[in-house]
Amino acid sequence: MAKLKLITCDLDGTLLLNGAQSLRDHTWELIHELRKKGILFFAASGRQYTNLKRLFWPLDEEIGYLCENGCISFYQGEQLHKENMERCLGQELIGAIQETKGAEVLVSGVMESYVQPKNMDFYYHMRDVVKNDVKLVPDILKTEEEYMKISVYEEGGVTDEKYWKDGFQRRCTVVTGGNEWLDMMPLNVNKGSALLKILDHLGIGQEECMAIGDNDNDLEMLKLAGYPVAVKSGKKEIRSVAKYEIETVEDLLWKIIQGE
Repeated sequence: MAKLKLITCDLDGTLLLNGAQSLRDHTWELIHELRKKGILFFAASGRQYTNLKRLFWPLDEEIGYLCENGCISFYQGEQLHKENMERCLGQELIGAIQETKGAEVLVSGVMESYVQPKNMDFYYHMRDVVKNDVKLVPDILKTEEEYMKISVYEEGGVTDEKYWKDGFQRRCTVVTGGNEWLDMMPLNVNKGSALLKILDHLGIGQEECMAIGDNDNDLEMLKLAGYPVAVKSGKKEIRSVAKYEIETVEDLLWKIIQGE
């Protein structure tokens, strides 16, 4: 088997279990030990860059970030790539979300996200619980920053995933990022497409990469990696493409460090 050089790991539902919004102290220590062994760690998430930097702040200079479900990535402060959505499509998506009862829209920029909430609880959730850099705007259709990812949020769960996929998946990537989130990115953009760009930049082969995930938005990166890993609590479709299943990421990292 090829020598492992890079681990890319999903967060919510994978590294962060049961709704956790912070890492355990020993997780930082394990990732630091990986780096000492020459193995890079990339956090792979639908979350924004600034959110991830805060989450991993003790390790910021040691790890990389695959953000916004593949729309943008960073390593050692350098932006490696960025994907943009056509503005007319983005506006159509925003309008459709605004017209959907009970749905909130989140527009992702590079350093902050934008909301025009129907219910202020959504803004407080993004700011205080998810801890995004989030900006309240009076008219979200007038935000000037280029669109990357546009998300549907429904408290309690997205009620009609089929509507979004049937209506838009021919023009953009449509994936669930958890029970309450559905993300839409430029067509053919996903965590796998971003991982390919990262590996090319770093000169690492697919066979030298491990990908760990649990949900639909992790599928492409698991298919790409030489070492695809799913958490046992993950979706059946994700577990079906994995060569390995784990209880927790920390247990796996410890075994890798120990050479098991």
